[in-house]
Amino acid sequence: METFEQYLEKIDTPQQKARVAEVLAWVAAEFPHLDTKIAWNQPMFTDHGTFIIGFSVSRHHLAVAPERVAINRFSAEATKAGYDHTKELIRIPWDSPVDYGLLRRIIQFNIDDKAETTTFWRK
Repeated sequence: METFEQYLEKIDTPQQKARVAEVLAWVAAEFPHLDTKIAWNQPMFTDHGTFIIGFSVSRHHLAVAPERVAINRFSAEATKAGYDHTKELIRIPWDSPVDYGLLRRIIQFNIDDKAETTTFWRK
């Protein structure tokens, strides 16, 4: 989590800072083999040099970016959880609970699906 300290310090709203810290700590605890980094001004988790998931803060939501393939795969589940999404990210409203089961499935899908990937992004 040390990687994310400076990022977290820049979040002005205490509730948002706490939520982001909670989610990042959860990912780090659930998937301890993933590497952490800040890229494109957002916290990310990678596996063997390939992108797995990233997060960013917006005024109204926490954005979860697992790449388009994962969005397509989990679109219905995200909607069922009450989350809006685009082709590239899922929006978790600040006043909604985090569906950690869904988040776990998305991350595990990316880890499994990108096990042989040698590039940062899918091609």
